[in-house]
Amino acid sequence: MNMTTYQSKTIKNSQTSTVPQVKGPEMNDRDWINDILALEKYLTDNYNVFTREASHLELYQDLRFILDETHDCTRNIFNAMFAEGFYKLQQANPREIQQTREQFTKYLSSQSPY
Repeated sequence: MNMTTYQSKTIKNSQTSTVPQVKGPEMNDRDWINDILALEKYLTDNYNVFTREASHLELYQDLRFILDETHDCTRNIFNAMFAEGFYKLQQANPREIQQTREQFTKYLSSQSPY
């Protein structure tokens, strides 16, 4: 692939439900699932802190289980949003991937104590 002529491609599904162009105050399917995703992200952020700071082993293990389930739920919501056409992704530019890889490789080698 010629890196100088790379054109970004959008990866998406077509929307399966109609989302109005001009919204009123009522919530549609996209609003509801976005709200649920925001809640799950909030929960995972807080469970991360709570799990990390748990001093009792059994509590830590229980929280870790809940944290993993919450992350899985968040991933499932994202997949549902993508399937419904509410999320779209941009294909990464190979040159930018290589630049980022080189940047972090250089950073990691400068941080290594060995």
